[in-house]
Amino acid sequence: MSTSPTVPDDATLLELAQQTGEQLEQNGLKLVTAESCTGGWVGQIITAIPGSSSWYDRGFITYSNAAKQQMLHVQPQTLAQHGAVSEPTAREMAQGALIRSEAQIAIAVTGIAGPSGGSAEKPVGTVCFAWVLKTAFATSANSQTRHFSGDREAIRRQSAAAALQGILALLENTTPLNLV
Repeated sequence: MSTSPTVPDDATLLELAQQTGEQLEQNGLKLVTAESCTGGWVGQIITAIPGSSSWYDRGFITYSNAAKQQMLHVQPQTLAQHGAVSEPTAREMAQGALIRSEAQIAIAVTGIAGPSGGSAEKPVGTVCFAWVLKTAFATSANSQTRHFSGDREAIRRQSAAAALQGILALLENTTPLNLV
């Protein structure tokens, strides 16, 4: 018997955004988002929080490969070798967003929300994330591939939640003295 995916509701997503904002503000950091399959949903959740302008700089919605290349300088070789839905692409998206903003932390999301577009290698529900944090001494990048289930909205909701949870995890493992 299969179980249904745990799909975050609006209240859960807003709570994650609120927690993210509190952590960013406590550390004096600004966030930038680079989104593909979520179509700006992470940015929408963030900007639903009053006062988010003090910790959210901007968002890039780069749905097409051309947009990823033009706006975030994702390399054509990366797309050709790994595809748009890959950790290398997500890392380049996050790094590009960070460079083209006033932020110190970036999140990138790229995936296949369905209902079509999947393959045997990358089925519907495959979503790649990257989080990049610029500290006083270095830039650290984390990336991850997740596999979500459900319909298009469920996959996108789970992706938005995972993006915010990743920021919280990254900030939890960073001491304020090392931050820019």
